[in-house]
Amino acid sequence: MVPIQTRLAPALKERRSPLWARIGFWACTAIAVAVAVRRILALTFPPKSAPPQLAALDTFFSSHAALTLAHIIPALAFVLVAPFVVIRPSTRAWAKEFIYPLGAVVGITAYAMSVHAVGGWIERSAVLFFNSLFLFSLIRAYRYGRQDDPRERPWMLRAIVVLLGIATTRPVMGVFFATSRLTHLTPHQFFGIAFWIGFSINVLVFEIWVRSQGRLSQPG
Repeated sequence: MVPIQTRLAPALKERRSPLWARIGFWACTAIAVAVAVRRILALTFPPKSAPPQLAALDTFFSSHAALTLAHIIPALAFVLVAPFVVIRPSTRAWAKEFIYPLGAVVGITAYAMSVHAVGGWIERSAVLFFNSLFLFSLIRAYRYGRQDDPRERPWMLRAIVVLLGIATTRPVMGVFFATSRLTHLTPHQFFGIAFWIGFSINVLVFEIWVRSQGRLSQPG
């Protein structure tokens, strides 16, 4: 049986993605950039006042600031380069020169960051699972790219979608923060759940769309 990536590859340049996919891509990109910039600023210039739970998180990340920055800065660069890989085929050659090494650094530091997971083993299990999927997809894309195989693109898109799952966790966390007075859940209790929900949404939506439509497109 012909692998789905092989069957989808010829359609990559033929059709545009639907509006909802493009909106989702850019929304996740914007959220990821905002989250990374906010964390970098909080580590560089600690806020003098913040809600108690947010202040506790700032303190938590500042306790291992070097590792946090080693993860966040390459992740921010990856997210900023990703649109050029996704929507500008004519310029993506230079972008891919950056995105593979950036992805490798992000993946390795994510494993290291999981040692200090806010949500304990539930969050750690989500990081281990989805980060492994991210690195696996990135490695497959790199191998196909070295062979000039069109299957590079679907695997690259898969890696980008997985990484952008961190953006989808933020609205989920927002719901938990907003309802914490009713649920009495702390970040330690709901961070892991939010990670599983956010990353799962991205992966499932991407995979269901790919298989139901029988194609991959450019979200641009």
